[in-house]
Amino acid sequence: MSTTPTTPTTPTTPTTPTTPTTPTTPGDGRTPRVLVVWCPDWPVVAVTGDDPVAVTEGGRILACSAGARAAGVRQGQRLKLAQRLCPELELRDRDPEAEARRFEPVVAAVEAFTPRVEVIRPGLCAIPVKGPGRYFGGEEALAAMVGAAVTEALERPPVPDAVPGAVTVPGTETANDPDSDPTPQPEAGAETAPRTTPHAQIGVADGLFAAVLAARAGVLVPAGRTAEFLAPYPVGTLGDEALAELLGRLGLPTVGAFAALPPEAVADRFGPAGTVAHRLARGLQPRPLVPRDEEPDLAVEQRFDPPEPLAEPLVFVARTLAEQLHQRLAEAGLTCRRVAVEVACADGRTASRLWRHEGRLSATALAERVRWQLQAWQGMGTFTGNRGNRGDRGDRGDRGGQAGFTLLRLAPDGLSPDQGRQLALWGQAVADDRVERAVARVQAVLGHAGLRRIEPAGGRGPGEQQVRVPWGEPYEAAAPAEAPWPGRLAERSADLWPAVVLREPAPVRVLDEEGRPVTVDGRAGVSARPALVVVRGREERVAGWTGPWPAVEYWWDQSLARRRARFQMVVDGGRALLLTVEGGAWYLEAGYD
Repeated sequence: MSTTPTTPTTPTTPTTPTTPTTPTTPGDGRTPRVLVVWCPDWPVVAVTGDDPVAVTEGGRILACSAGARAAGVRQGQRLKLAQRLCPELELRDRDPEAEARRFEPVVAAVEAFTPRVEVIRPGLCAIPVKGPGRYFGGEEALAAMVGAAVTEALERPPVPDAVPGAVTVPGTETANDPDSDPTPQPEAGAETAPRTTPHAQIGVADGLFAAVLAARAGVLVPAGRTAEFLAPYPVGTLGDEALAELLGRLGLPTVGAFAALPPEAVADRFGPAGTVAHRLARGLQPRPLVPRDEEPDLAVEQRFDPPEPLAEPLVFVARTLAEQLHQRLAEAGLTCRRVAVEVACADGRTASRLWRHEGRLSATALAERVRWQLQAWQGMGTFTGNRGNRGDRGDRGDRGGQAGFTLLRLAPDGLSPDQGRQLALWGQAVADDRVERAVARVQAVLGHAGLRRIEPAGGRGPGEQQVRVPWGEPYEAAAPAEAPWPGRLAERSADLWPAVVLREPAPVRVLDEEGRPVTVDGRAGVSARPALVVVRGREERVAGWTGPWPAVEYWWDQSLARRRARFQMVVDGGRALLLTVEGGAWYLEAGYD
């Protein structure tokens, strides 16, 4: 008997698989029933891009959209083959953070039925059926209700590639497509939809392993018949490639054939790994579900009723909240990497910003960061809608829009066990502590960006190989400094590195003996020997020069493409200059002592 399969538009009870010809292998009655929610092609859903699009990892296709599959792109293909099959294919790197963030509403929707939700990976989660099934009227009713809740959660956030009014892709059509996932399916697939639409498939079976396959097929497997459902699958589905190869050579190509072997013989021949795979093949459970650990809610907040029109009182409240936050963290034995400062106004406007903490910020320092953030928001017109108007930046005159502030909240982020800090012996102060206190005092006077540190970065010129970062802020270089940089300035050393690097290159003129501008062609050929350098209207005669060192950057991206060449010139008086020519114009980039 079969019913209508689950679809993203009208979730109903998943289909019950037809009775296979393989004899039934009853379970042991102790394998729990599990419901799995599977969202196909989730890495593609988490990234933005026009169809056809594919997500890559390790030089191969990890997942692709429906349009890419229609062109012949498959999971596991090399990028060159995929681009040859689909020239218009848009490639995106995998974004695990976006996948987890985008999947959180789905997990929250499932948690409404039971808190025991195990997130296997973004796009796949599971819950036990026993308790929720009894409460909500059976497995079919629970599957339908979970499907409806998940569909609503998927439709709530905006989907970049969704077309308003478009027909939603039926879930089983994608799930049964043999190319939508590397796991072979026992049933043939339908035609691929023209666009990838986020949707979910629900499956129920005995044990987590079988429930995942049931979700991919969009079916509800009756209790005690999981072994029948698994029997047609190839042994490679069990997840052990070496075991699957060995079973194939032994003439056991399917899960059903492997499950028919005596457990004692499997344990003797294949060891512990074979025993686990044999239990999976028989529809048994090798382990229970492991629900995700909920982080404790340690956030502190203060609500203002009536709304507070000025920003100054929020700074005083922030110190009290910071002390409460530190006390809660200490009682829980935790520390946090960041603290989120959240502000809400009576007109509905909200703003939030993460500040680095790392357990080093005192209550006073954290209150100072709240003050800096409020000043920054007000300077940008975040609460007034007048961005860029900096006329009302006084602390006592700043207002939270027309309606005033209604909420100030400090929320720790990135919780981890507090390992403590090693103190110096004999009561001596730790140097890092003294530095942190001095930095806090300086930043309290100059502001958060008033004290900066130098961090190495990737680039070719001296100004690109280092960046200034506000003290206490994390920094991750967009391009690693250790990467190869053809045309890069010589390695840093006391003798070769410029003593003065301009923040912005200054325009100069380079002339030959006849007073004509010196040019550099596309083959790095110099039109004439440089004789004069005109810096801010002052002529300096060139005593010696070397170069050019050409560099063609981002030639594959017209918006970032650059062609430039660098020269080192020594002028009268022994002063050396680093010059750059780009687009026919000369610039002074740095100077040597």
